[in-house]
Amino acid sequence: MKFKYILSPGNNKKEKKVCIDMEYELRPKITKFLLNRLESDCEGDFSKFYFDIHFKGKQIKISSKTPLKYRKKIEKDFESEFNGVCC
Repeated sequence: MKFKYILSPGNNKKEKKVCIDMEYELRPKITKFLLNRLESDCEGDFSKFYFDIHFKGKQIKISSKTPLKYRKKIEKDFESEFNGVCC
């Protein structure tokens, strides 16, 4: 799985450090989320999953680089689990 940070213009070292810390916090949670929903589909290989971390808005989104068949299966649950978006 890969993360892309979307930082504010003129970002600084402090923002980058916060992003790295955020990734260390998110990676195990996202891995567990994916295992619970897609383990049989992916056989534990999540290398095709990409996530965009919007630093300013403090949101994480499934990137369009992630195969559509997987995005469709997890999109709604992912939003509510990681961004607090409700139906």
